[in-house]
Amino acid sequence: GFGLVALLTAGGEQIFSAVVFKCPCSSWSFAYGSVFLLVPALVLLMLGYMLSDRTWKLFTGVCIDDNSVCRKGKLCACFKVFALISVKAMVAPISWIAVALLNGSYFECAMTGLNSTLYTAAVCEGKPRACEEELQRVPCGKSSMSSSDSQDVLLIIKAQSQTLGWVVIASIMVSGLVLTCMARCRSPVSYLQLRFWRAYTQSENDLFEKMSSEHARKLAERNLTSFFQLRQPAPMETPDAKAWKKISSLYKFGNTDHYYSNLHKYVETHSDHARLSVKSEEGDFVNPSVLAFVDDGKSVF
Repeated sequence: GFGLVALLTAGGEQIFSAVVFKCPCSSWSFAYGSVFLLVPALVLLMLGYMLSDRTWKLFTGVCIDDNSVCRKGKLCACFKVFALISVKAMVAPISWIAVALLNGSYFECAMTGLNSTLYTAAVCEGKPRACEEELQRVPCGKSSMSSSDSQDVLLIIKAQSQTLGWVVIASIMVSGLVLTCMARCRSPVSYLQLRFWRAYTQSENDLFEKMSSEHARKLAERNLTSFFQLRQPAPMETPDAKAWKKISSLYKFGNTDHYYSNLHKYVETHSDHARLSVKSEEGDFVNPSVLAFVDDGKSVF
């Protein structure tokens, strides 16, 4: 879950900082340090969106499907769904920024290259004049100040960086706790049913991956056998496009019938006649936040 993503991001940041990062100690320091602090976080955010199954459920076919949640008249619902996607996608980038601030290397490089008289004067208070003139050279140990003065300046900047890092961590933890409590207190199902629901969703996703791969293999084998042996293909049932669309849409929670997924709802409510023409069910795309996991399947590009 989120903990594993945060740990992997933290480990990647440590390796990245030790192997790749080299502060130029010049006028490029601010830009260089800022890029290493923020751009990897942006890349991780984009990856979070790309690897989210719910992202592609939301946007696939949106340009041609009038019933899509992101079509005109449903933008508010679209925004709320996208906000839920963003919350999960932000785990890795925020972890990167927090760990990078606790490490302090990127922040030190960036702030020593910051072209701000006020900041430079505050950091160099009580230090020789060379501190303000050569601040950008301090991280590389190339300033004319004594080693102790240089260390004092770097300790001040690192303390600022680590303070910001802990503020970010504390803010995220408090926000996460508050949002989780709000989601749970508005849950339409009990705690134990919610645990069962999560277990069902995980099992359905795992079995779907396994059975869809097996069905695709059998269909490919049947077609190739027919092609190379020059004979009619053996009959084989495969869901039609409407059925696939039905189970691929965003989950819509209903107040009367609690289906555990779109697939569950489809197999419980469809008939041979209904399969020929699958209509959209009434419901709200903005489900209770506690049920956000239902659409989080295993994304495949």
